[in-house]
Order: sequence, then C-alpha cells, then structure tokens
Amino acid sequence: MDQTGLFENIVKKRSFLCVGLDSEIEKIPTFLLKRKDPIFEFNKRIVDSTHEYAVAYKPNVAFYECYGAKGWISLESTVRYIKENYPGIFVIADAKRGDIGNTSKMYAKAFLENMPFDAITVAPYMGEDSVSPFLSYKGKWVVLLALTSNKGADDFQYHNEDGIKLFERVLTVSQKWGTTNNLMYVVGATRAELLKDIRQLVPDHFLLVPGVGAQGGSLEEVAKFGLNSKCGLLVNSSRGIIFADSTENFDKVAGEKAKEIQVEMEKYLRRHKLI
Repeated sequence: MDQTGLFENIVKKRSFLCVGLDSEIEKIPTFLLKRKDPIFEFNKRIVDSTHEYAVAYKPNVAFYECYGAKGWISLESTVRYIKENYPGIFVIADAKRGDIGNTSKMYAKAFLENMPFDAITVAPYMGEDSVSPFLSYKGKWVVLLALTSNKGADDFQYHNEDGIKLFERVLTVSQKWGTTNNLMYVVGATRAELLKDIRQLVPDHFLLVPGVGAQGGSLEEVAKFGLNSKCGLLVNSSRGIIFADSTENFDKVAGEKAKEIQVEMEKYLRRHKLI
C-alpha cells in the first residue's frame, strides 16, 4: 500500500485512527481466559467491533513475545485474521527493531515476509545500514522513531548541536534513505506543539502519532499542526479503546470509543477540506 492508498482509506472511513493492540492478558475480560487462545480471541473481537472506524492496527510485539511461542502464535493469528477479513486495513508491527545490517535483514524477513505486516517501527540509532534492509521490501513501510512521548525522550532526542536537535537530524538525514511511500515517522502526541516545526522538515511524510487519550495528548492539537494535503497522520489509541470495558460487552464498548474518535477526526478532516 502506498501513500495514495492510505489516503483513500482515510477519506473512505473519514478517519485516521490506528488502534493499538497492546493486549495484556491480565487486563482482558476474565471470561476469555477459558478460550484456547485468549489474546487472539480478545483481539479478534476488538478488530470486528472497530474496523469500521480504524484505518490501521498496531500490535505492540512486546505484549506477545513475553509469552514465548504461544504469544507469537497469538500475534500471527491476529495479523492474518485482519488481513483475511479486512484486507484494506494497514497493519504495523510495533517492534522497534534496528541492528547491524545482517541482523536487521532477519528482523525484516520475520515481520515483512513471514508475517503479513505492512510496516514495522524501527529505531534509527545505528544509522542507515541498520534501516535499509527494512526498506528493501516493495510495498512495505518503515516507521522510524523520531520524537517519542516518554519522559526519557529528553535524555537524547533534544540534544542540540550547532542549533540542530537530534530528532531534527534524524528527520533530515533519514529522508535520503526512503520515500514518502515507504517511510513515515513516530512523533508523540504529547509534543504536539512541535508538529508545526516537524512539518517544516517532513511536509509530505506520514506521521504515526501515539500518546492521544490515556497519555494525555490532544487530538485537536495534533490535527491542527500535523495534517497535510493527504492527511499525513495515523493517530494511535490503545488503552482508551481496547480496555475501556472489562465486561462481556467489552468489544461493543471498544467500538463505541473508536467511533467517538472517528467522529472527532472527521470534523478535523472537514475543517482542513480533506473530505
């Protein structure tokens, strides 16, 4: 899927919502624990109830690999279920990989070849040769960490040398590695006021924006500073949707929460004359 395809889905659904599938077994409704694969069953019901409002899903790999082999089965089952039943939806492996070239090549093979993910989050710290193996897959995307929403982001990402912050250098240099059709960036919603400056550096790339909802980021601020002529945003919400309810109606409530966000997103898309 290229940028045009992403934008077409955004226009069709009047939404730029990405639902994070950070599925902790301790938080899923207890009645699901009787199932053979509780995490997959939870994800399946979340996807079925939110797919009308979401253009993307983002399983965080840590919430699966912590359970060993059975966790990987849950992850792969989830991705394949989405692709088989809702093939137009963009699926991101939130894996934050990045290592020397040959190792990155194997990570890329795992997520972009052996599993049907459309994209993977990648850490840029080791430079171009650690990222390029992921970019070698036609039709797949790298989502490069640029400016994150955690407190520790202050330790390195704002380091200023000759008037250029480290995250700004990441944005500037990495654009030479890929294109607007295979490279997007993670920019935390809790730093929404910086999106205006970030858009000066990457005006045409898509941005994956976590931190809206439970982490306190403002969707209105993100839209105000981050929207471009092709939307250019995938805004992620995880806990605020998938763990909004713990009863047998959890999936229905998740759908209602996703719809609330979609309605707000539609307002901003109309305001920017994108739909």
